[in-house]
Amino acid sequence: MKIAIIHDWLTGMRGGEKCLEVFCRLYPQADLFTLIHLPGKVSSVIESRKIHTSFLQSFPSIETKYRHYLPLMPFAIERLKLKGYDLILSSSHCVAKGVLPEKGSLHISYCYTPMRYIWDQYDQYFNLESSGALTSTAMKLIAPSLRRWDVRSSRRVDEFIAISRHVQKRIKKYYDRESSVIYPPVDSKFYSPTEERPQDFFLIVSAFAPYKRVDLAVEAFNQLGYPLVIVGEGQRAKELRKFASPNIRFTGWLSDEEIRSYYARCRAFVFCGEEDFGITPLEAQAMGRPVIGFAKGGILETVVPDRATWKAETGIAEAMTAHPTGVFFYEQTPEALLAAVKHFETIEKRFEPESIRNHAVQFDLDVFSDRIQHFIEACYRKHQC
Repeated sequence: MKIAIIHDWLTGMRGGEKCLEVFCRLYPQADLFTLIHLPGKVSSVIESRKIHTSFLQSFPSIETKYRHYLPLMPFAIERLKLKGYDLILSSSHCVAKGVLPEKGSLHISYCYTPMRYIWDQYDQYFNLESSGALTSTAMKLIAPSLRRWDVRSSRRVDEFIAISRHVQKRIKKYYDRESSVIYPPVDSKFYSPTEERPQDFFLIVSAFAPYKRVDLAVEAFNQLGYPLVIVGEGQRAKELRKFASPNIRFTGWLSDEEIRSYYARCRAFVFCGEEDFGITPLEAQAMGRPVIGFAKGGILETVVPDRATWKAETGIAEAMTAHPTGVFFYEQTPEALLAAVKHFETIEKRFEPESIRNHAVQFDLDVFSDRIQHFIEACYRKHQC
């Protein structure tokens, strides 16, 4: 079986790239295609593959401005040459699922989300404040055609796999397609409790994209005065540092080993955004640490809240709260987060590191690998019939 793996772009190691690593290990002979590859920015597992890029690779300032070429990405992804492949596995949060498969090949798409830039988070990415007048105006003209392409190209996929029930609903909403859910993995062997003991600080590990709402945490902890460590970088870094109080420390991006150490030593992990899934709360839980999170998106499927912050609309069975792994807040405001932190303090001793870790292990790397492989093999057998 000749296999092609398609990934949107290779510019850093985030949750999608950790899934891509698994695909590369499962199918070591597969060819890897992407729009843009910045050498040295992804893991050795991915870098060791023969990587085919699109014509965008040679465009000016592509290293830092690749998102500015969003209008060209559908055209670029359709120009990737995929002749002679039996299986196409697209790893897609933007346009990867829009490749043109050869007739007779099977296309399975592992979908992190329908293109968030043009659907549910369009206003966050392209409002006047965050993108400027020129980009905002241009996108008003371009977005309708991108949406039409996104829907049309979804019909080129034979089987969709969603990373969460949250994303499954959006695939149905925007593409009118059914999908199966296979949760992304947490490496619970690497992220496992150490001899380091919790200290008196809270932790965020995040890029500084607008929808991550790191600003919300900065505002809340400015008021609280509690120590907060923020690991990450991004487009809002300068602004966030400027209005943060001295109790908030920014570290920039760190190695996985350093991040693991911070997980082990934090009182709790803070998560303020609405994510399609959210791997960092699971990494924290795999280390036995509780989560304080905004109750919307994929976190509803990965964190078990205490009864006091459980609400029926989450869809989580109340019986699950016997062994909580976190605390929820329901409004994306500094005041709601502040109240959640205060509530956490009153029940902090109830959180059992072993129970928290046992919950996270359900999402282990080996579980993900087995489920993905079995799903793909079953689909391919069916396709051959």
